[in-house]
Amino acid sequence: MLKFLKRSMPVVSILLVVLLAACQPKAPSTNTSSSGKPNSGEKTLTVWHIETGESEEALKNAAKRFEEKHPGVTVKLVRYENDPYKTKLSVAMGGGNPPDVFHSWGGGWLKNFVDAGQVMDITNKIDKDNYLEAAISPATYEGKIYGVPVGMDIVPVWYNKEIFAKYNLKEPQTYDEFLEIIKTLKSKGIIPLALANKTKWPGSFYMMYLAERIGGKDLFNEAFGRTGRGFDDEAYVQAATKIQELVKMGAFSEGVNGLNYDTGQSRQLLYTGKAAMTIDGSWFLGTIRKEMPEFEKKLGFFMFPIIEGGKGTNKDIVGGVSPVYSVSEKSPNKDLAVELIKELASKETAQEMANKAGVISAVKGVKYEDDYIQKINDVLKNAEFMQTYYDQTLPTEVATEHLDTTQALFGLSITPEEAVKRVEQKAKEIIEKK
Repeated sequence: MLKFLKRSMPVVSILLVVLLAACQPKAPSTNTSSSGKPNSGEKTLTVWHIETGESEEALKNAAKRFEEKHPGVTVKLVRYENDPYKTKLSVAMGGGNPPDVFHSWGGGWLKNFVDAGQVMDITNKIDKDNYLEAAISPATYEGKIYGVPVGMDIVPVWYNKEIFAKYNLKEPQTYDEFLEIIKTLKSKGIIPLALANKTKWPGSFYMMYLAERIGGKDLFNEAFGRTGRGFDDEAYVQAATKIQELVKMGAFSEGVNGLNYDTGQSRQLLYTGKAAMTIDGSWFLGTIRKEMPEFEKKLGFFMFPIIEGGKGTNKDIVGGVSPVYSVSEKSPNKDLAVELIKELASKETAQEMANKAGVISAVKGVKYEDDYIQKINDVLKNAEFMQTYYDQTLPTEVATEHLDTTQALFGLSITPEEAVKRVEQKAKEIIEKK
């Protein structure tokens, strides 16, 4: 059985702003009803989301079903890129004019809005038993539920099977074997690891895995809970050191901190055969199916290898819950908005996202028709521990320090000791005050 950290967690936010249709301003090009055209309904529920590809289509289909069940209601979908979305939602919430149902990753990011009284308590409005406990817990605070989950993700190492076969490379079990693969690829003129770290969170995967493999599954829990080792523990120093060793040995392309994940700069390196591996979430499969479906036949994955002498195992995985749908406390039509998030997080929606977009379901009863998705799901089922994303689990101020210092490690502009000391200091300032 998976052992999840006690946390509040990333997994995608969606805002439903409920406004009278007559009061709606002219919508930007990203705003469409589920049918793609205006509706003469008396009420409009606006959904802010970050879904793309088949996941976005599943969202549109869910909205269309909702409209059919609720004549006179229009669902307006507004899609943003990941990081701009976070900023826009925070501004809207802080300005007292939020769109009303929103997609989040749960955790500390959602909890900030909950603590500010900006999210509706839906504990008695939904059936908790429809969802996996591990998936709904990141949106549960002090026994109250503030969101419903649709999907879960794991973060493996993805690789190009053709390149591996060409150079007789095998999936590594140990970190030393992983380093040998990197050296071989580098010698052949191939970028070992594609990384676009302008938005900072893609590089965080390396810190999370390296720290866990070295310090074990209790490391983060102790640092976050302030019950033992801190964020300046030697395991974190070693993890930070290994990140810089990877940079110095040429494991990445030049200037990774300037490359944009949202625009696909790291993925293009894989599609063109310039890079052989990348560390990314299981949503990566759905993205490939939209952007470059022919690349799927080349795609393999393995879990991050163990570090000899470390306390972590390759059954300890990094992952999270996303999307989680919540209702704004300021929605004029909260009960209607609750019915909408039930549709967005329904078995029908989860089934479509699982088999078309590669999303591991957070909803019970979903059957996997896709062999690749079943394979990913099997990894999750067999995992012994899941490390949730630092940037979604930690309080915002600490998460920001973690992301900033990790990015600086990739840029070689900070020492490992300085990086971990800064995160620990911020944890003392923020977490210990609560």
